Amino acid sequence: MGVRPSRRTVKLMRPGRAVTLVAACWFCCWCGGLNPPVFAAAGERASGSATTQQTSPAARYDFTIVKSYPHDPEAFTQGLVFSNGILYESTGLHGKSSLRKVDLETGVVLQLVPLAKDLFGEGLTLWREQLIQLTWRSGVVLVYDRATLQRVGEFQYPGEAWGLTHNGTSLILSDGSAWLRFLDPDSFLEERRIEVVDNGTPVRNLNALAYIKGEVLANIWQQDVVAVIDPAAGRVRAWVDLGRLRRAIGPARKAEVLNGIAYDAARDRIFVTGKCWPKLFEIKLVKSEG
Repeated sequence: MGVRPSRRTVKLMRPGRAVTLVAACWFCCWCGGLNPPVFAAAGERASGSATTQQTSPAARYDFTIVKSYPHDPEAFTQGLVFSNGILYESTGLHGKSSLRKVDLETGVVLQLVPLAKDLFGEGLTLWREQLIQLTWRSGVVLVYDRATLQRVGEFQYPGEAWGLTHNGTSLILSDGSAWLRFLDPDSFLEERRIEVVDNGTPVRNLNALAYIKGEVLANIWQQDVVAVIDPAAGRVRAWVDLGRLRRAIGPARKAEVLNGIAYDAARDRIFVTGKCWPKLFEIKLVKSEG
């Protein structure tokens, strides 16, 4: 976001008619992302709202750039989804927010749906055959048909909403605080929540989300890092420093913070970009030495 967030609780309410929801890709194992995989330890359980005690420090990961792609430098990226060879992108800013269908290789916007000028686009996810796009403070969630990008529904909720993904059964929502909320896709009611902590300290400013091989990856607003989070216990298992991407994007006067993570499950690829970045990157994560 462009301003400091409030920490109001987000609780999604059931809309007037049934809406099938969407969230980012889900998977069974981690093959080419973190190496070795960062999985929850056997026997760990969800902590609810209690802070989880961390018994070991979070791992540190570096990355290699596999490939770079063109990206619209005017796109204030708030959410990314990759599915069936197509990149779907939610962009923000009042008067400039949109939902986009993008050709990955060329960066060409194949289809663009503008949002009303009073809406600020936020997180995006894919659930079955529909896309769900959050908005920041307006309390509106927009639901689209994935194939046509035709609006098929919307519902209301109180509070802020930043990032959105899912684990195959629940939606997972961030609001700029240290909390992740797990929501029922049919009722939009909160099932549980976890506070994300690193060595006992809350990790605030959780932003765009992706669910990859049993872990939640979260951008941190105002930082070029990604937290790899155990969704059962809430603790940060690893940090990924993506600061070197700043040099890789080249001259970019408007470039802001890193934001947006997408996963190609078919080819095991991780994509990242930033707000108004001229490039989008496929990266491979590797554990740092020492």
